[in-house]
Amino acid sequence: MGKRSRQRQKNQTAGRDSRDNDGWGAGYADIIKENKLFEHYYKELGLVPEGEFDLFMEAMREPLPATIRITGYKSHAKEILHCLKEKYFKDIQELEIDGQKIEAPQPLTWYPDDQAWHTNMSRKIIRKSPLLEKFHQFLVSETESGNISRQEAVSMIPPLLLKIEPHHKILDMCAAPGSKTAQLIEMLHSDMEVPFPEGFVIANDVDNKRCYLLVHQAKRLNSPCIMVVNHDASCIPTLNIDSDGKKDILFYDRILCDVPCSGDGTMRKNIDVWKKWTTSNSLHLHGLQLRIAVRGVEQLAVGGRMVYSTCSLNPIEDEAVIAALLEKSEGALELADGSADLPGLKWMPGVTSWKLMTKEGQWYSDWSEVPSSRHTQIRPTMFPPKDPEKLLGMHLERCMRILPHHQNTGGFFVAVLVKKAPMPWNKKYPKLRKDVSSNSAASTPAEVPHLSENAEGEAGAPGGKVSGEAEEAAPKGASLAQESTTKQDGVCGPPPMKKMKLFGYKEDPFVFLTEDDPVFTTIQSFYNLSPDFPKLNVLTRTHEGKKRHLYMVSKELRNVLLNNSERMKVLYIGVQIATHLFSVLYQGIYTLQPYIHSRIIRVSVEDIKVLLTQENPFLSKLEEDAHSQAKKLGMGSIVLKYIPNPNNPAEPQCPIQLCGWRGKTSIRAFVPRNERFHYLRMLGVEVFRDKQGLGQKRSDGEKEGKQEVDEEDKMEKVAEEEGSAQNEAELDMENGDENGSSVPKSDIEKGLTEDIY
Repeated sequence: MGKRSRQRQKNQTAGRDSRDNDGWGAGYADIIKENKLFEHYYKELGLVPEGEFDLFMEAMREPLPATIRITGYKSHAKEILHCLKEKYFKDIQELEIDGQKIEAPQPLTWYPDDQAWHTNMSRKIIRKSPLLEKFHQFLVSETESGNISRQEAVSMIPPLLLKIEPHHKILDMCAAPGSKTAQLIEMLHSDMEVPFPEGFVIANDVDNKRCYLLVHQAKRLNSPCIMVVNHDASCIPTLNIDSDGKKDILFYDRILCDVPCSGDGTMRKNIDVWKKWTTSNSLHLHGLQLRIAVRGVEQLAVGGRMVYSTCSLNPIEDEAVIAALLEKSEGALELADGSADLPGLKWMPGVTSWKLMTKEGQWYSDWSEVPSSRHTQIRPTMFPPKDPEKLLGMHLERCMRILPHHQNTGGFFVAVLVKKAPMPWNKKYPKLRKDVSSNSAASTPAEVPHLSENAEGEAGAPGGKVSGEAEEAAPKGASLAQESTTKQDGVCGPPPMKKMKLFGYKEDPFVFLTEDDPVFTTIQSFYNLSPDFPKLNVLTRTHEGKKRHLYMVSKELRNVLLNNSERMKVLYIGVQIATHLFSVLYQGIYTLQPYIHSRIIRVSVEDIKVLLTQENPFLSKLEEDAHSQAKKLGMGSIVLKYIPNPNNPAEPQCPIQLCGWRGKTSIRAFVPRNERFHYLRMLGVEVFRDKQGLGQKRSDGEKEGKQEVDEEDKMEKVAEEEGSAQNEAELDMENGDENGSSVPKSDIEKGLTEDIY
């Protein structure tokens, strides 16, 4: 959401800002934050409590606070929170710039466990203080590592209201750029001891280019339970799965329906909305929003929850869509009361009456007032239901509207829907005749049943079986929204949905390995893998040639991919675990390690410091225990494992697992630059680069006895060669290991590109 229409979307640059990833300061100083039409419209609607409208407008003109969220599921979360509170926030509290005391970051009162914080510091202030610059570098580094997400506060609300559990099958319909998707993944992995939760997240977006932002977010979290797909959410295909040897329709336990919207709740950050805002934006988007919401509830399992959200305050995009959805559902959907789910969050109840205004300033309170010339732009579903009893039974007051001046946030709307029964059009019309086309826009409701692609699966009971005949009978991409808005009594509805098209870059196919694939013979003996290692969950991205990278997915996602490869455009799935040379990749270490029983070296805090601050240390640099373990191993990939000592609270109290390479005489940890900085901070080694670029400052956590070459310079070299770690492993395998061996620049660039994208 917060996107423009798809026609205008094509002209946007790759660096377009979004609500999810807010910046650290305002811009657009030349834009005047005034829009009389906006003020007139919202004053007339009365959404803001009496006497607060001036406060509301004042807040809308203020820059949006920057907010960060700590990745809660990782075992390092407590260490990061402790580091933030004790090392950065305390120092900031005492800081003054230009005679003004800096306000320290504050936790979001409604976010659980102090895992989200906000601050009003701007880029200008950050540049004036080395201490704040240090804090900023920490945030950037930890964000790249996936340990922190910079995400607008209100954007964090929908995933929390979904109440995710590790076994849930989740669909994120309009997911880019992916901050909320990251939250969903985190919630699936709430138990770090379980490498393969039963649930998964399918993240979808219509914009092919923005889908790669989703891929970047997915790679940061290294989860085997994520799939990124590229489809129009309003006609996203129904998927099949195998269940006890039979074909089933895939229904999702949780759906996030974060639809494209006019984005007038983002004015504090997206400053250009001030001059571009008009009431016609909402009128143009309402139909698309309703189609996407309808497609969502069609794919929702009975008993499941769907969260509908926008960053618009306009009832045409908010309550009107929810009311139309509830009315069409005939009791199959219910608005849930989320008032107790986020204690501390201030919100306004949804409204039960509203009116509509054209961009020329003409107001309409009821469909009967709309002239026929306006019927192509204004639809009956944009108005509140006429029946007072029906309106009362909808409980629209359970919708939540967040106003900017109440808690210094952006504007937002969210509603939680619970599915009580199959959708009525699915029960009434279990099949379609094969001669009925989904493009029959002129057909009457009697001729074309209100049916979607998944109708047969919903008929009767949730999870109903689908026969081949029934599946063939359902039109591709059909939807209630398109059928129910066909011409009735001379009223013109929206045009029928277009057939699904595949577009964008052509992706290499995902190919699952067989259990007897030769690659497993070597890997099995090399790492002494557990007998229960899920070989069938391993895949690659090529039919022929070397399997350069091996990926792993959960068995549930494997089921989805195998049964739907022809109907889905999959851009990314699972997590990379190894290369064709059997070198474990850092992305997959936490997924793969539970199955590895050999080539593990248990290391201490001091060993990790040596491995992360020295480029290629000799084996003798390790402490005695780790050194003796390393001497027993031959050349090749290794796992470095740190187990916390509860009797020594000064050391990190979370496990650390790194992948590395044991050479002839030396040892190396393969850790990306930002991950390297992350672990060093946890160990008490300062890695702040000063403004002059003179390297990182050291703290007292560093080991005594400097090397002849300064460690600061070594850290710089390591940072430059991070991406080439895998290439160096291949050189080691072929040529043997020598200290100080160099890597061709082209390989370094190749590795860096792989890390970033």
